[in-house]
Amino acid sequence: MLAVLAGFAGFVAWRVQAVLNYQWSWGFIPNYLVRWDDRRGWVANLLLQGLATTLRLTLWGMALASLFGAVVALARTARMKLLRLLGGAYVELMRNTPPLVLVFVGYFFVSSQVMPLLGIDALLDHAPPAALRVIGVAFGEPRLLKNFLAALVVLALFEGAYVAEILRGGIQSVELGQWDAASALGMTRWQVLRLVVLPQAVARMVPPLGGQFISLIKDSSIVSLISVQDLTFMASDIAVSTTRVFETWITASAMYFAVCFSLSLLFRRWERRLAAR
Repeated sequence: MLAVLAGFAGFVAWRVQAVLNYQWSWGFIPNYLVRWDDRRGWVANLLLQGLATTLRLTLWGMALASLFGAVVALARTARMKLLRLLGGAYVELMRNTPPLVLVFVGYFFVSSQVMPLLGIDALLDHAPPAALRVIGVAFGEPRLLKNFLAALVVLALFEGAYVAEILRGGIQSVELGQWDAASALGMTRWQVLRLVVLPQAVARMVPPLGGQFISLIKDSSIVSLISVQDLTFMASDIAVSTTRVFETWITASAMYFAVCFSLSLLFRRWERRLAAR
C-alpha cells in the first residue's frame, strides 16, 4: 500500500511538471517555518504560527464543546420532556446546517453583538503588558482576539452537538439494570450518573471523542474564511505571495497529517489501556 501511494504521488508530481510546466522548488519552505530574529534568535514563522493558532483553537474549542455537549447530553437524557426537546432541537439544528453557514452567521452575530457587550476592545486597551503576554500565549495575537473568540464560539457550538450525541450514546449504552440496582440502594439520579454510569461509559466514549477531537482540527480550517490566522489562512497567504501553490499546500497538508496521525496513535493507545482495565 505504501508503495502504491508513493507511486501515485510520484505520478501526480510528474504530471504537474509535464502538463502544467511547473518547476518544483522546496527551498523556500524552511524560511516560512522558522526565521532568525536578532533579539530572540530562531523563532516560528508563518506556517508554525498558523499551526499554533490551529492547535489553540482546537484545544479551546474541544474544551468548550465538551461543556456544551455535557449540558445538552444531560438534557437529552433528562426525565423532563421539555429539556429533551430543547436538547434535541439544538442537536438537529447544528448537525443539519452546513458548518460554513454557521461560521459566517455566528461570526457576524458574535462580532457585532456579543463582543461589544463583553467590552473586549476596552479590556485590551487597558490591559497591562503581563496580561497581554498571557493572552498571546493562550489565544494568539491580542489584536486578533475578537476574531479568535468569535470563531471559537461558533466551532464549539457546532462541535458541541456531535459531542452531545457521543455522550448521550455512552450514557444510554449502560444497561438499565445498573440504573435500577443503584436506585434500589437509595442513590439519587445524580449519584447514579456520577458514581455508577459515567465510570462505565467513559471507556466507551473515548474512541468517538478522540475521533471528534481529530475531526475538529480539520474542521477548524474553515475559520480561515473569517480572517483567523490559522494554518490554512497562512498557507493560502504564502501560496498567493510566492506563487508556489503545490509546495505550500503539500507542506500544510503534511503538518495537518502529522498532528492528526500523532493524536490518532495517542487515542488508540489510551483506548487499549482503558480496555485492559
